[in-house]
Amino acid sequence: MATVVIIAVAVFFLGMGVYGLIAPAALIRPFGMNADSTEARAEIRAVYGGFGVGIAVLLALALADVGGIRRGAVVAVAVALLGMAFGRLTAHVIERPSAFYPSWLYFWVELAGGGLLLTAG
Repeated sequence: MATVVIIAVAVFFLGMGVYGLIAPAALIRPFGMNADSTEARAEIRAVYGGFGVGIAVLLALALADVGGIRRGAVVAVAVALLGMAFGRLTAHVIERPSAFYPSWLYFWVELAGGGLLLTAG
């Protein structure tokens, strides 16, 4: 089961990363933002694209336990996801978004992914 969780989270990050690299403006559009400058698209490619691909690679290395990193890498990614969920929850308390998508959906995905990774480490 732990392997399935790590793979699922890695695929999620890889998908987000590739999408962020290829279509940065489309990635952020559901959040009501736009990427109307070169600098904005570069930032999205770095933060969503490069980070997502990097985390996917880290989780792949964790699966193979390269250098004994499995537990530490999995816990680090879990904490990052839980931190993202905490940030969304904070935003929900302050801003009170009404729609489930995208904010609540990603909150639950991050909370579940982080929680499941903690059990997979």
